[in-house]
Amino acid sequence: MERRVNTLLGAVGDLVEDVVVQLLEAVNVASDTRSVVTRRRGGSAANMVEAACRAGGRARFIGQVGDDAAGRWLTEQLESVGADVMVRWRGRTGTIVVLVDPSGERTMLADRAACVELSDPDRAWLDGLHTLHVPYYSLVGEPLTSTTVTLAEWANEAGIRVSVDASSAALLEHDGADAALTRMAALHPQVVFANELEAAVLGDGLRPDMLGGATVIVKRGPRPATVWRSGHDPVDVAARELTEVKDTTGAGDAFAAGVLLALADGADAVTAVGHGHDVAAAALRDR
Repeated sequence: MERRVNTLLGAVGDLVEDVVVQLLEAVNVASDTRSVVTRRRGGSAANMVEAACRAGGRARFIGQVGDDAAGRWLTEQLESVGADVMVRWRGRTGTIVVLVDPSGERTMLADRAACVELSDPDRAWLDGLHTLHVPYYSLVGEPLTSTTVTLAEWANEAGIRVSVDASSAALLEHDGADAALTRMAALHPQVVFANELEAAVLGDGLRPDMLGGATVIVKRGPRPATVWRSGHDPVDVAARELTEVKDTTGAGDAFAAGVLLALADGADAVTAVGHGHDVAAAALRDR
């Protein structure tokens, strides 16, 4: 299913080079391990923007990359899928090493570099936006955090929907559930995404009534996602069946893109989550 909307989604955060190491066997510590290594564009915010464009929507990336060849290449890659790219070129481009085990699960080693150095926000970055999407990564590291908070404040003032993705169980554990929830709630989001590991870290605070009435969507990979709306019982929405998954990197970002596109197109939350599953499945099939 493909939706085409005239509204514009935006995401603030990371645009990095992913060095993907596909492990062909268990890691042989202190020795050689057979693997396939590839390089590609990455970053949670950028992933969401690309997935939205590939699903027939319009999307804008807001962030910073290094003033170097890698930064130019990453920007060109995002523009090539039709994204509206608003970047600053300063510093050194970030790199994420993604270790993908034989089951498709991934572990990330992150050097975000220039991504966290985005400062001096501009209201023009929000021009025409229907939704501003904020991965939790964008709430970790200064001056990016302050920039993101300011953009969310402006978005709320302008009637632009704000969505937040919990992004990383490790970051949430580092910050502590209470602090992480406070950071997310301060953005006054209308939609909050989390996977089951992130939801486990956040605990009972991940409820609509604790997040200003936001719709909470918990992703569970190949198992049903749960939609929790204020005043309603949670609803499970089945995922799409896939016969083989080699790499799950970016699937959650693609899911968020599908949900936000459908919501912008007027769908209810349950229907939107079904579209999120469709977009995530399409992203995985393309790997």
